Amino acid sequence: MAGTPLLALVGPTASGKTEAGLEAAEALACEIVSVDSMLVYRAMDVGTAKPSAADRQRVPHHLVDVVEPEEPFSVVRYQTLAREAITDIESRGRRALLVGGSGLYFRAVVDDLEFPGTDPCARGEFEAQVKVLGAERLYGRLASMDPVAAAKIEPGNVRRTVRALEVAVITGRPFSSFAETWERYSADRVRAAGVYLSRDVLTKRIETRVASMLEAGWLDEVCAMLDRGLFGWLTSRQAIGYAELARHLRDELSLEEAVAGTVKRTRALARRQLAWFRRDPRIRWFEAGEDGAGAIVDELVGYLGEG
Repeated sequence: MAGTPLLALVGPTASGKTEAGLEAAEALACEIVSVDSMLVYRAMDVGTAKPSAADRQRVPHHLVDVVEPEEPFSVVRYQTLAREAITDIESRGRRALLVGGSGLYFRAVVDDLEFPGTDPCARGEFEAQVKVLGAERLYGRLASMDPVAAAKIEPGNVRRTVRALEVAVITGRPFSSFAETWERYSADRVRAAGVYLSRDVLTKRIETRVASMLEAGWLDEVCAMLDRGLFGWLTSRQAIGYAELARHLRDELSLEEAVAGTVKRTRALARRQLAWFRRDPRIRWFEAGEDGAGAIVDELVGYLGEG
């Protein structure tokens, strides 16, 4: 990942990144690498605002339609596939443009974050110790082993305490050593532009987008997934709106309630996305208007194309 910085266009959902990314990629002769935790799933097209077949013909996209909804997918797998895609793009003399709103996926690629594995046996042992010794003593053990990690965990947070101890056991390294990479933002790794909107504009765009998705057949898409029995799988069913519409189709919610819940969760997601990206000092921000990022594409392209 050394050498020429990666290019990235990030920001919250419904900000207009998809179309802006297409135009920017064309102007900069890039191929798009999706930075989205839900676009990897096949059969989930309407509700994830997935780039259309025409969009993907217009500009090559990577990390879209990678797995079936019933398959598990993790940030570790994404990291591996994204690195492979970027290497392939650059081997052909092209550049990659990362486009999306998943902050964790973004940093996994840009900053080579390490994600230690899990060990159910080790975790189970520590969970058993909590019942016998109590949370306070287990936390004290962590504090003596890894005071840096303990200082960032509330003494009563058993889940995080157990995870920190589990990682130390299975890797032989303090849990805090993995966190160090999260606090470093290497300036030479990426040139990133971020798109944001005012709260009122964002809310209006989210409401409009949900309505447009329903008109485009979102309910039919969810119905087809229910018929295939795909909603027993944890990761893909977390996609906003799918759970709400599935409950509506099972007569557990009215359509109005499902839509209201979807809008509410989407707004909360947008706030979390923006908060995550705001912590990254490498991102230069551009304000979009009611039409999204389309009106500022020239500014985005100008910035990303510098140097």
